Amino acid sequence: QVQLVESGGGLVQAGGSLRLYCAASGGTFSNYAMGWVRQAPGKERDSVAAISWTGSNRYYADSAKGRFTISRDNAKNTVYLQMNSLKAEHTGLYYCAAAALWTTRLTEYNYWGQGTQVTVSS
Repeated sequence: QVQLVESGGGLVQAGGSLRLYCAASGGTFSNYAMGWVRQAPGKERDSVAAISWTGSNRYYADSAKGRFTISRDNAKNTVYLQMNSLKAEHTGLYYCAAAALWTTRLTEYNYWGQGTQVTVSS
């Protein structure tokens, strides 16, 4: 059983930056592809970014391209999401998720964190 704990969210003005953290425990972190998923107010969850076991493959949603960077440190069991040039549309609850296979499909993630709130004021 893998436990995921997100942190780093908060309130930021448009154009600002935040760095999200996801600490994993209870499993072999390097065995899992990792993803960040956002749930905006009143909307369904959407994949934002994903990274493969070694970091060689990365995926970004269109809204994240050029603004967000996903990375991981397998020695620290942590995955990061650096978010720059934030817009109000990036507001939402950001979840960290782990999958045993390379995927961006939400149904294929095996483990989820509780989420960290990101609010971007315009």
